[in-house]
Amino acid sequence: MTERLVRLLGLGVRAGSVVIGVAGVRARLQRNALACVVLAADASPRTRDKVERLARARGVRVLVGPAADRLGVELGRGRLSVQAVGVADAALARGLVGSLEE
Repeated sequence: MTERLVRLLGLGVRAGSVVIGVAGVRARLQRNALACVVLAADASPRTRDKVERLARARGVRVLVGPAADRLGVELGRGRLSVQAVGVADAALARGLVGSLEE
């Protein structure tokens, strides 16, 4: 299930419909420009608080993905860990939700 989630996020990165990183995700949430947010399974409590609270206030679904190190590698960030990913495309967001429900 997380394999499909990571694969779909990778497609979103290549399509330009995904924003990577806490600051970018928060900025897009403030502009109501995201369909869902994926938080790393090991995201820090501060990141969870900042991103999750804003997403829920905006009515944006929050999903839990793999560990931050794996997200970084899979999304082309090398050794940089990625704690938050925002998805702007509604169809991609539906696919991510579906991948977690399987």
